[in-house]
Amino acid sequence: MEQRALQAFFAPRTVAVIGASATPGKAGNAVVANMLAAGFNKGRLYPVNPKGGSIEGLPVARTVGELPGGIDLAVFAVPREHVLPAFEALAARGLKSAIVLSAGFREAGKEGYALERDLADLARRHGVALLGPNCLGMMNTAHGVNASFAATAPVPGSVAFCSQSGALCQAILDWARDERFGFSKFVSLGNKAVLNETALLNFLAGDQDSKVIMGYLENVEGGEEFVRAAREASRKKPVIMLKAGSTNAGAKAASSHTGAIAGSDDACAAAFRQSGVVRAPDLASLFFLAEAFASLPLPRGPNVAVLSNAGGPGILAADACEKTSLHMARLSPETIQRLQAELPPYASVNNPVDIIGDAGAERYRKSLEAVLDDSLVHAVLLLIAPTAMVELEATATAIAQVARRSAKPVMTCLLGRAHGSIGRDILRQAGLPCHAFPEPALRCIEAMYAYAQWRQKPVPVFEPPRRDLAAAKRILDAAVAAGVQELGGFQGREIAAAYGLRTPVTVLARSSAQAVRAAQGMAGPVALKVASAQIGHATDVGGVKLGLSGPDEVARAFQELTTHVGRIQPEAAVSGCLVQAMAPGGSVEVVAAMRRDEQFGPVLMFGLGGIHSEILKDVSHHLIPLSRDEAFGMIRSIRSYLLLKGVDGEPAADLRALEDVLLALAALAQDFPEVYEAELNPVLVNHEGALVAEARLAFRA
Repeated sequence: MEQRALQAFFAPRTVAVIGASATPGKAGNAVVANMLAAGFNKGRLYPVNPKGGSIEGLPVARTVGELPGGIDLAVFAVPREHVLPAFEALAARGLKSAIVLSAGFREAGKEGYALERDLADLARRHGVALLGPNCLGMMNTAHGVNASFAATAPVPGSVAFCSQSGALCQAILDWARDERFGFSKFVSLGNKAVLNETALLNFLAGDQDSKVIMGYLENVEGGEEFVRAAREASRKKPVIMLKAGSTNAGAKAASSHTGAIAGSDDACAAAFRQSGVVRAPDLASLFFLAEAFASLPLPRGPNVAVLSNAGGPGILAADACEKTSLHMARLSPETIQRLQAELPPYASVNNPVDIIGDAGAERYRKSLEAVLDDSLVHAVLLLIAPTAMVELEATATAIAQVARRSAKPVMTCLLGRAHGSIGRDILRQAGLPCHAFPEPALRCIEAMYAYAQWRQKPVPVFEPPRRDLAAAKRILDAAVAAGVQELGGFQGREIAAAYGLRTPVTVLARSSAQAVRAAQGMAGPVALKVASAQIGHATDVGGVKLGLSGPDEVARAFQELTTHVGRIQPEAAVSGCLVQAMAPGGSVEVVAAMRRDEQFGPVLMFGLGGIHSEILKDVSHHLIPLSRDEAFGMIRSIRSYLLLKGVDGEPAADLRALEDVLLALAALAQDFPEVYEAELNPVLVNHEGALVAEARLAFRA
């Protein structure tokens, strides 16, 4: 039903404008004028205004009751208190889709929130595809539809765009028209009462007019559904998103802007990565990326050749390339010989290739052909410094002719601006992105290669680990029934053991004598940790002593720990100390955790313990479900991964055991939605396996 409603939404045959106006400058007048200017000649346009008469030469209906039934699209440009009555009247007569431009809903407070909720309920009950409220409108250049009050009309193109910010839409339209950047669809989402980015992704994935989908988001509605929709869409065409609210200040601003609650940026980054969404770091990059994806073939490898008529820019481009995941291509001997035959003897034929400042159109043509023919080259960055000898028009034409015949991407960079407009226009008209500097061009190639790699990845296979679900359920049900909000200690380790994870031998000692006896029953040194239900992490209060040997040392440590913690945290009920066997030699501490994000659901985190995760933030994130390959990817993606591979002659850690830890945590999150947070910290891993020393679970209050 939603897909049929969206078909009527984007390609309507009948459009009603509720609140149409004959007064220029009003939204109701702009919508009618924009529809006519867009060439809406495939159906009927019905202005509605209580005054009647005519607007832009069209007869005006005084009420919605005068309209025919089954209107494809109704655009509401009336005060918020008039929206619901008119909407309900049209919905009862078969309205298929609607755009509410009016503001004053969720973003305006409690009363507006209630009105928006009623509007959304009404739309869902009648199966109406509702855009907004509080939006700029929608445009479909392929069908002559401009149902918006935008001051600028889009240039036709192959990029579909959606945005939560209407003001940003206005600015983007103005910029894009000047840059001749074209759109197939242009949608201002507004408050997303019904239609959101997920619904649009589902539709646009199959839209023949759109080669690329791009958008600006402040929050994501229904994060788990979004991931599924984005993954399906990304398998068919590039999806590029700019996510605002990635900082605390930005998240707070996003909330006040649209009434949205911004989720964790780590969760959003994981969602984009797992679903193949290309994340733009800023607004300029959003359009650079969309232009590149829409006009160039994807690179089949990471090797880039730089071709330049100036040595300095070529060296800068090589430096910039090395800062990405791309590589400077090693040209084949055949290519070097071919370049030597075509170029002056003082030219540089190694990558970067310097064809000298007096290069004309023919030298550029032959050099580009030689480099593109090299099987070791996957993409080309071509630089033009506008020297007095460069024939910009002829050179740009020659480059365009060669590049369009190639199955490899050619990214151009015309340094300077005043003398390059002719060449820049020729290159862009030929579908070749043209940048002012090499760095953004290389970032586009890098993103295209990463996307090409993602599309080649097999679909993950999810196999839940073996676990004693009944045992885990007994422990958790008892905790929930008792009103416990946090579970740790013995019970936490019992949960870990139920999920097939190894835990160290641990004994609760209520006196120093019991601690000594417990230690004597364990081979080797022991650790003592203060035991208290009010203390989540004993290390945070100085309640841990490690590597204890001999009765005297154990007894003294017991007395010191209980006295110390009783003094600094008197409200905590200390029940004694946990005596725990020390980890085997050569162990590395890691931490694995799970937290439920408000938008995307359970998010896993992995990193090395201590300063690596807490201070350096060297951690990886992943949404569930989690496959074994993805678990290994989480481990491998942290910067300190080499420490797990073994250094200074130490054997490598048992990575398979770490994968098991992450898979168990993912399964726990799926099995028990009431668990809001879970932390396995520390997990002690060496070449023989992994031990979960502590496990803590928290329930939503």
